[in-house]
Amino acid sequence: MGTEEEHEFLMDEYNLDSVGWGSPFLLVPEATTVDKETLDKLAKAAEEEDLYLSDISPLGVPFNNLRNNTKDIEKQNLIDKNRPGSSCPKKFVDMNKEFKETGVCTASREYQHFKIKALKEEGLPKEEYEKKFNKIIEKSCTCVGLGTSALLAYNIETKAEGTGVSICPGPNMAYYSKVMSLRNMTDHIYGRDNMISRTDRPNLFIKELHIYIDFLKEKLADARTSMTKKEEKYLLTFTNNMKSGVSYYQTLFNDVKDVFEDIKTGVLNELERSELTLNEILLEVQNLSIKSKTLVIA
Repeated sequence: MGTEEEHEFLMDEYNLDSVGWGSPFLLVPEATTVDKETLDKLAKAAEEEDLYLSDISPLGVPFNNLRNNTKDIEKQNLIDKNRPGSSCPKKFVDMNKEFKETGVCTASREYQHFKIKALKEEGLPKEEYEKKFNKIIEKSCTCVGLGTSALLAYNIETKAEGTGVSICPGPNMAYYSKVMSLRNMTDHIYGRDNMISRTDRPNLFIKELHIYIDFLKEKLADARTSMTKKEEKYLLTFTNNMKSGVSYYQTLFNDVKDVFEDIKTGVLNELERSELTLNEILLEVQNLSIKSKTLVIA
């Protein structure tokens, strides 16, 4: 959500008591605590590619990320030194018991050392090895990184944490390109001003749809080499649920009156393209299933 029209539509269509605004407030120093360097990076993140859905969370939850944030730069420097992983100073998510009964964090140097060692012993083809290796080292120490920005902003000691900052703006951030006052932001929310710097921002429902389709494509890519029965069920359920969602959106935009009139045709065209994409994904999952069963029989 990013406009007064979207805000009012959600309130009216779904009879909501309130709607929350998130990411743009990261550019409002009166409302959120973000250090100067990260604030500048957020303001300059003018393309959606600068803000991407990542797998950096040690908890395994898809996590929106600011590309080239200082925590990721710090992480890459350790990878380049052949010492991937965090020193894990806080140990808040020491929950993985794959190698240690007491648990370790998947972003820690200890876990990644053992995981990479085990991976090497599998003797995988180069392409498959690199894919799994990159999955391991992508994890980042977010329980430190997400709090460091506030420490830097208030000049608090960061000796234990380091200076690397993680931050998690949604993709909407790409359409705001300057630091704002609280008055600027509230004026934007209530339609008295416009803080969005670009004219190509997609409707909130279309953007949400694209995020889920991109996520689904990544899951499909992971399953292409060898799809398990569990993965097949997950992909089929996910894709069919998405198709139901597209059908709901098509009905919604065909039926609404006096709202989204200037973008309605474009939205309906995009929904049609998304439906075709989902049909292609569904067909590929079905073909992978047939291939997998054929290999088992052979």
